[in-house]
Parts: sequence; C-alpha cells; structure tokens
Amino acid sequence: MGEKSFLGTDFVAQIGIIVKDIDKTAQAFADFFGVDVPPIKWTDEYDKAQTHYKGNPVESRAKLAFFKMENIQIELIEPDENPSTWREFLEDHGEGVHHIAFIVNGMKQIVASMENENMPLVQKGEYDGGRYAYMDSFGQLKVILELLEND
Repeated sequence: MGEKSFLGTDFVAQIGIIVKDIDKTAQAFADFFGVDVPPIKWTDEYDKAQTHYKGNPVESRAKLAFFKMENIQIELIEPDENPSTWREFLEDHGEGVHHIAFIVNGMKQIVASMENENMPLVQKGEYDGGRYAYMDSFGQLKVILELLEND
C-alpha cells in the first residue's frame, strides 16, 4: 500500500452481501460451492452490540451467515426491519454487495481520516473479540467500506 493509504492494509477480509432471504441464499451459495450451509446467527442485541446508526443508538439486528473461503470470507446479511445501514441498502438498492471489509489497527484514527475525506461513519458496533465501523465511501468508491478491529 502507498504511504498515504487510509487503511494501512490492502488485505480484503470479507465481502458483505445484503439478502432478503438468508436461508434461501445461503443454500444457493452452499450448493454452488459444494459445501455445507454455515450456521445462521442473529447479531447481538443492543446491550452487547452497542449498535449506532447515523450517530444514534439503534436496536437493529441482522441474520448473518459466513462462508469461509480460502482467501476471503463471504458474509450474507438479512436485516431486520429496524433502521440500519443494512436495511437502508436493501430498500435503496435491493439485494447485492453492501461492503468490502478490511481488518485494521487504530480504528479511531482511520475513521477520523476517512471522515475528513467526506467518507462519514454510518454505523458502528461491537462483536465478540472486536468492533466494526461502516464508512460511507459509496460516493467516491462506489461501495461501503467496513473496518474490522480485533482485540
């Protein structure tokens, strides 16, 4: 990566795809790749996830399924009806690629740098072992970037 890289990495960890029916889509991916359907799990509730969307705490949750490929993870996301970046994407764009995720160090600094370049923080939250932040880089990069920081 160049010296001026915002992320400090060029390793793509994940592609996130918004879907309407995670059971049906997970089965289609499993059939296509000749693998078992992975477990489908709900994101944590607010008490644990501390989810914020557009600066406000939200009860948003989503069903997730992860296909761990040799070189990347494919994440399927079926949002609930509450406001979230996932729900907004589904309503505005329909099903499709929502984000590209990178594992980073120093998330607060990276978020600040990206916000200074008109790529605002849209949603953030916690998960077991770390935290995530979705940055609205759609205008410049035509896709949302997700930052993942593990403890």
